[in-house]
Amino acid sequence: MSEAEVGIKIINLNITYGGHKELGGNKRIIALKNINLDIPGNKLTAIIGPSGCGKSTLLKTLNRLLETRDNVGIEGKVYIGGEDIYHAERRVPELREKVGLVDQKPYPLPASIYGNVAYGPRIHRNLKGEELDDIVESCLKRVHLWKEVKDRLNQPAAGLSIGQQQRLCLARALAVEPEVILCDEVTSALDPVSSEKVEDLLMSLKKNYTVVMVSHVLRQAKRLADYVVFLYLGEVIETGDAEKFFSEPSHELSRKYIKGVMAGV
Repeated sequence: MSEAEVGIKIINLNITYGGHKELGGNKRIIALKNINLDIPGNKLTAIIGPSGCGKSTLLKTLNRLLETRDNVGIEGKVYIGGEDIYHAERRVPELREKVGLVDQKPYPLPASIYGNVAYGPRIHRNLKGEELDDIVESCLKRVHLWKEVKDRLNQPAAGLSIGQQQRLCLARALAVEPEVILCDEVTSALDPVSSEKVEDLLMSLKKNYTVVMVSHVLRQAKRLADYVVFLYLGEVIETGDAEKFFSEPSHELSRKYIKGVMAGV
C-alpha cells in the first residue's frame, strides 16, 4: 500500500516480559518479535492467530497500555498520523484521545449513562452545557443506543445490559473524536443479537476511522475485515487483503490456521 494509505506504521517492534520466578528469575519472555507492519487507514483490520500468539499485546502497544505493567520491555517505533507515539515528548493523555480502546469485557465508568459519554469531552475539551449534550446525544445515536436510553440518561451505566454497555463504551470512545479505534474481542461476551449490532456498528465506523480488531472467530474476521494480520508465536506470518487471505493464503501456517488444524485454534 502507498504511504498515503497507511494509518498505522510499526517498525522493528519487540515486546518482552521478564522477572518470572518460574523461568529462573531473569529470563525474559518474547511476546512480539521484529514486528514490521503497515495497517491501512479508514479500513477494518483484523488481527488473528492462535491463542497466546500476541494479538492483544500488539493491540495494546497501539495506545501504550503495556507501560502500566511491570517488567515490560518495549523497543521499536509506532507511527500514527505520522507521529511516533513512543517518542519521549509524546504525552499519553493526548494519545488516548487520538486512539480509543474498547475491551473484551465492557467497563463502563461508575457514573451515569450521560456521564460515561461526557467524560472525555469534559476532560480533554472542557465542554459543558448544550454543546456537551449534543455530543452525548450524537454519540449514543451513532452506536444505536439513543432510543434505548434517552429517558434514563442520569441512571447508572451499570444498569445496562452487557450488550448495551459495550455500545456505551464505543460511544465513550467516539466522544473524544479519535482517529483510531482498537477493539479487543468486543463481541466475545455478547449474545448473538448484541454481537450483530456491534458488528454492524464497526462496519459503519470504518468509513471514518481506522479500526483494528482482535478476533478469535475466523467467521467474524472474514465477514468484517478489509485487511488481515496473521500472528503466530509473536511474529507476523502473513498480511494482506482479507478476501485474498481467506481464499488464497500464501503461507503454510496460514493455511493450517484457516483449516483449523493448528494447535491453539
